[in-house]
Amino acid sequence: MLWHTGENKMIKGFILALQFLTRIPINIPVDFNEKNIRSSVFFFPVMGAIIGGMGSIVYLLISPLNIEIAAFLTMITLIILTGGLHIDGLSDTFDGFLSNRDKDKILEIMKDSRVGTFGVIGIVILLFFKYILVKNIPNLPIALIFSLSNSRLVASYIISYKKCARPGGLGELFNKSNPKKLIIISHIIYIFILIFFNKAYIIPLLVTILTGEIISCIAYKKIGGLTGDVYGTIIEIGECISLLTFWGLFLWT
Repeated sequence: MLWHTGENKMIKGFILALQFLTRIPINIPVDFNEKNIRSSVFFFPVMGAIIGGMGSIVYLLISPLNIEIAAFLTMITLIILTGGLHIDGLSDTFDGFLSNRDKDKILEIMKDSRVGTFGVIGIVILLFFKYILVKNIPNLPIALIFSLSNSRLVASYIISYKKCARPGGLGELFNKSNPKKLIIISHIIYIFILIFFNKAYIIPLLVTILTGEIISCIAYKKIGGLTGDVYGTIIEIGECISLLTFWGLFLWT
């Protein structure tokens, strides 16, 4: 009975992660409560693999015909599948952090639904850089699936262990669910999967972790902690840095 209860929680966590991190239509009602949120964080890297896998299918179908169009449509697929959720967070973070204001004003700017100049610049740079990487990385499906998983794995531990800057925000809701034990388990499983495929694939993960720590340090200095927007920034920039590392890794090997 206890096993079935735990299994049910994990299924609900998987569904909630799918509903929250993707726009894949799943018409199964799941309560947005602490228990389900805790379980959902465990599946963050799985969502990255699903999104990356679907983007890879588009790339593999179109790339034999035209590599530029394949890269472009892969990018569009990723944006559609995520609903631009993390890009929006990156935009808000750029607007706030580059405004050169005090903590309260930065948080106010980040909460504003309007996109400022720095936000637009951040989005343009991110998408252009990601397009170049998608177009030029050999064996893209491997790099894409693991890079999207890497960034979400890093976000999951940062959500669990780092302080929130804004009380009552979405970031605090995930942090307060206390998913630390599940995060440790997910990291162990994920590292074993990486080693199974290729020990060298640990390198992009380590670089992504370093990227997440750097962004976290900047957030601590700017606003005294992290927010949902910063988590989105960590995911988006983490994806790019992981892809870049895979590009270098494939060239080197």
